[in-house]
Amino acid sequence: MKYRLVALAVLGLGASAVSAQEVVKLGVAAPLTGTQAHLGKDIENGVRLAIEEYNAKGVTLGGKKVKFDVQAEDDQADPKTATTVAQRLADSGVKGVVGHLNSGASIPASRIYNEAGLPQVSPASTNPKLTQQNFKATFRTIANDVQQGLAIGKYAATKLGKKIALIDDRTAYGQGLADEVEKAVKANGGSLTGREFTSDKATDFLAILTRIKAQNPDVIVYSGMDTQAGPMLKQIKQLGINAKFITGDGGCTGEVIKLAGDAISGNTYCTQPGLPLEKMPGGKNFNERFKKRFNADVQIYAPYSYDAASAIIEAMKAANSADPAKYAGSIAKVNFPGVIGTVAFDAKGDIKDGAVTVYQFKAGKWEALQ
Repeated sequence: MKYRLVALAVLGLGASAVSAQEVVKLGVAAPLTGTQAHLGKDIENGVRLAIEEYNAKGVTLGGKKVKFDVQAEDDQADPKTATTVAQRLADSGVKGVVGHLNSGASIPASRIYNEAGLPQVSPASTNPKLTQQNFKATFRTIANDVQQGLAIGKYAATKLGKKIALIDDRTAYGQGLADEVEKAVKANGGSLTGREFTSDKATDFLAILTRIKAQNPDVIVYSGMDTQAGPMLKQIKQLGINAKFITGDGGCTGEVIKLAGDAISGNTYCTQPGLPLEKMPGGKNFNERFKKRFNADVQIYAPYSYDAASAIIEAMKAANSADPAKYAGSIAKVNFPGVIGTVAFDAKGDIKDGAVTVYQFKAGKWEALQ
């Protein structure tokens, strides 16, 4: 009997030690399957690296040591699925959400997070509407489409040619970015030869491009994702269209280079919100840690999702609580050196001083121009 009591006492001590470390789950929502999975996984991995590094340092909230964990959900880049995912995350007890990739997913999901009192920080959704809904705990770590659309439209009209054809994929991201591009083109002395639209599932653009060929534009601007931009470039070459081509961050990836093959040339340009990875204050070191941990290259959004997760955790530390009702207000006040630069938000929840970089395809890769 004596030995049994000792064993029970030891077991009790072990259980007490385990319960003293509280698990705090952060949700990640992005497309983890389908044609945009490479970008969704980039987001998930950025969050995983952040929480692993915080766990290694040790974080104490409310007198208890906490261990952060990730609950990753696949929104399939679909607005309806995104709302289902958002409700699942809210019901499962996560304390904050990093996501989504697509604006068309983030915007409807944000209403659910807001109703649940759950902070959301998007590392990739750029449509201005996301932070114009007056939700107090909706933020983003990436420049919005007003800034990026201005950069694309201005660069196209002042550097590439005055006659511009515009195509968008009719998603919240693609259409919203194209609207801003159109304004900037006209404001900088350019004109639209026409505006066409496709979808984020399309692979055949010959009808659209045949109409555009007849317009004889200097530049084609595509507002959508890399899975459409790559085949589109092939079909532009197939039809013998000599216009320059520029796209936004959705097409500014290594994947578009693979998909376009020999159809991509020095007449191909793109933009990304933020600085090039190698010019981000923490970019070089982050890239080394990311490659070591995941044996993969950063696509685009991992630095932004790393900083999004960090913003949530820094707000928890400032409030000394993982309770969203207690720490949500602290996200608006964070100010810390992140991978992308200083992480701080304006009154709407947009990242302060969001930069945009223009790239040109040269020697098999995207090269930053300005």
